[in-house]
Amino acid sequence: MGAILAPVTDSSQTTSPAAPTAAAAPPALRDATADRLLHLLAREQVERRLPSVVAGLVRDGQLLWWGARGSAAEPGAAPAPPAPTTRYRIGSITKSLVATAVMRAHDDGLVGLEDPVGQHLPELGDGRGDVGALTVGQLLGQASGLQAENDGAGPWWERSPGGDWAALAPALTADARRHRPGHRFHYSNTGFAVLGELLARLRGRPWHEVVRGDVLEPLGMSRAGLRRDADSAPGLAVHPWADVVLPEPEHDAGAMAPAGQVWATVPDLARFAALLAGTAGVDVVRPETLALMREAQVVDDPRTGAWASGYGLGLQLWNAGGRRLVGHSGSMPGFVAMLQVDAASGDGVVAMTNSTTGFGDLATRLLDVLAEAEPRLPAAWAPRAVPPEVLELVGPWYWGPSPLVVRAEEGGFLLEGLGRPSRSSRFRPSPAGDGTWVGLDAYYAGERLRVLRGADGAPSHLDLASFRLTRTPYDPAADVPGGVDEGGWRA
Repeated sequence: MGAILAPVTDSSQTTSPAAPTAAAAPPALRDATADRLLHLLAREQVERRLPSVVAGLVRDGQLLWWGARGSAAEPGAAPAPPAPTTRYRIGSITKSLVATAVMRAHDDGLVGLEDPVGQHLPELGDGRGDVGALTVGQLLGQASGLQAENDGAGPWWERSPGGDWAALAPALTADARRHRPGHRFHYSNTGFAVLGELLARLRGRPWHEVVRGDVLEPLGMSRAGLRRDADSAPGLAVHPWADVVLPEPEHDAGAMAPAGQVWATVPDLARFAALLAGTAGVDVVRPETLALMREAQVVDDPRTGAWASGYGLGLQLWNAGGRRLVGHSGSMPGFVAMLQVDAASGDGVVAMTNSTTGFGDLATRLLDVLAEAEPRLPAAWAPRAVPPEVLELVGPWYWGPSPLVVRAEEGGFLLEGLGRPSRSSRFRPSPAGDGTWVGLDAYYAGERLRVLRGADGAPSHLDLASFRLTRTPYDPAADVPGGVDEGGWRA
């Protein structure tokens, strides 16, 4: 097991946290940067009238900065600033924890993404119109079309004690399906209730015990738990027209709990952000599984302009002006939370408040300050070994008259156009070990590339999903399908 992010020990309003003992300390933020971050947090607390707000920034698997404003005390009690040990309810970020545990079960061969959920939960039926016909992947990706809430099985679950699975399951009839599966994004809290029961059935113990053993403990999320404890912020509603607050209820949501019941601290969520960034030092799921979770399954298309948000497997995706963010938001009565990781840089942010109405785009703005004020230094260039089977392919190729180029990269190569729009994909060796290459993304994802050789053994042309790529435009010696005009190129 690699190094786990060390807990923060300083409970002041803003600090650079203590360094972990098993890893190099992160570089300290400049004082000017820390001042900007705290100022942003303070303004948000005042302008949004938040009883308390906490936030943290994560880089290279380390909690680089954390800050807090306001009081986490009960109404009427003496003010008490939040500490790194203070729990907040994280709402639907719980879904990402559940999804990670499901994907770990997938890695262990216990469940497939194409499995109808009724294969594991037979009480949901196995006919085409039943809930049991929905696949595990559709439920994880918010593409199942299942109803959003638990109507038909109880009152507003976020504010009412919940029944168990035996009470919820009978309401999950064909009528609970709101859309054709796979057709569109439709956020479903009920879908994650189903996934929680699936997880319990796969592992033979309650879903929250599975999440603790398979996700929280490996990551060192020691303060995360199902219910409020003595060191937790109270959930509050703030009156819209007066500076008074109202305590919100807290309870066990029963079968609906996998949709949003977990409580956690800033250091806890920072560890999970590091996992999503691939810098946690712990492989809770396989790296290729994490990459799959971060891929868009559906987008939330508002029918106006470019898509702004989508959903992977248990993870929200955001398109912030061309920058891809991955993570999850969360809200429950009395609380709002946000976790985001910049997919390109790996920098992450977590933010939580104990107010029902919550904050605005605070998390993204904190991440912006970090990127602007403390930009990452690019890794120094250095020569590296390139396998001969890649080195012999680098350089120009032609798809008919269109110029392409193969560039060596870690693990394989990139095929992209030169100077004009073209289909570009990364390629890696086929798992079959037959000398072919498999596309990882874009148009050629999953497609095969074969290297054809001349009498001298050198690559003469490439066969890519039936297209023929040659070293010169329409090389007549390369067996181009349809042939090449015998007169050749002419004026």
